[in-house]
Amino acid sequence: MSATTGSIKQNADLDSVLNDARQRFVERNPKSLARHIDAKQSLPGGNTRTILWYNPFPLTLVSGDGCYVKDLDGHQYVDLLSEYTAGLYGHSDPTIAEAMIDAIRDGVMLGGPNRYEAQLGAAIVDRFPAIERVRFCNSGTEANIMALTAARAITGRTKILAFKESYHGGVMCFAHGGSPLNLPFPFLLADYNDEAGVEMVMRQHANDLAAVILEPMLGAGGCIVPKPTFLPRIRDLADELGVILIFDEVQTSRLGYRALHGELGILPDMIALGKYIGGGASFGSFGGKASIMDRFDPARANSLSHGGTFNNNVLSMAAGLAGFTKVLTEEASRRVNATGDWLRSEMNTALERHAVAAVVLGRGSLMNLHFVDGVVETPAQLKERDVRWLELWHVEMLLRGFYVAPRGLLSLSLPFGEVEAKGFLEAFSDFLAVHRSLLPTRTS
Repeated sequence: MSATTGSIKQNADLDSVLNDARQRFVERNPKSLARHIDAKQSLPGGNTRTILWYNPFPLTLVSGDGCYVKDLDGHQYVDLLSEYTAGLYGHSDPTIAEAMIDAIRDGVMLGGPNRYEAQLGAAIVDRFPAIERVRFCNSGTEANIMALTAARAITGRTKILAFKESYHGGVMCFAHGGSPLNLPFPFLLADYNDEAGVEMVMRQHANDLAAVILEPMLGAGGCIVPKPTFLPRIRDLADELGVILIFDEVQTSRLGYRALHGELGILPDMIALGKYIGGGASFGSFGGKASIMDRFDPARANSLSHGGTFNNNVLSMAAGLAGFTKVLTEEASRRVNATGDWLRSEMNTALERHAVAAVVLGRGSLMNLHFVDGVVETPAQLKERDVRWLELWHVEMLLRGFYVAPRGLLSLSLPFGEVEAKGFLEAFSDFLAVHRSLLPTRTS
């Protein structure tokens, strides 16, 4: 058999196995399918959040407990997605639930400062080294928008440097060349981990460059970690050129008790936060140096106005305060990230053992499986992969009782422990063994 004939047969076999897995998924989840079909009558695509859609249809989840979720058809799954990093505390933490119930009993929509927000603000300032002042909003998207518009207003410049394949919210998505729904800011794009390229862009546009925004580990772009010299070089260039450096830590702040910038010892000028810090309720915040954030003080002349009806809503403030100060202890943070490091290492060992051309990238409790061969330092190296391998993995993991993201993302929660980690690793190894002939072969 020639190489071309063999490749054609392997593709046909992969299509056949993938179609079979999809069919088993459909047969196993009739109630989720019916709900999905009905939902499409009112919701485009049957849902209202694009990332939650996948083929052949998304499961409808009805309950969660700890690190487990249950679907409409009664199947229970170990949750290794934790609401795309927002569910760090799991689905039923009693301390957070009690705080939310107490807040509801005292009344919602109070229309004034409440007893929670200053305490949460003080806790964030105390824990995260780069934040001297903080303001709250409603999402990570909003937090990034406020940070960027503040940088433009303060510097009097207009341009923003972001990174290819990065994501800073629904209106700042730079995957696959960017979204037509992106904000009409004059964005410049560079390659993550390309110090020389970044320096060239920053110097070329120095007179009108307001800000550089990036994650200290590229999240949605594949959990790509920065080279040791990459972030320090950007910090130095920003100082030299008078550019405001913004770290989007909406996801990565969970990677260390003092956020990832604290772990790395690199302080940006501003930081955007969101997701888990609301304790399960809607949340966003932006903060940074006092010299920048004090521009939002309404008592100052020519202050920057920042509105938002739900910025300090009592549910987010109460749940956020309880989770951040009572549940996310330094020991809990260390434990979940150590579990993630162990699991990622074991998955990579399994890939090597089965000679599969794939790698699990990431740090701590965040990681991403990629079916590519060799070292990955930039998202450009991920573009040539066959998406069918990840889809097969995704469907097969769901059929085995493990809730994961279609793009290969794994995000662990505090309740996720040794039993769940070993169970998932066993299922992952079984997937590799069963489908080895259809998966790419390691060459290095």
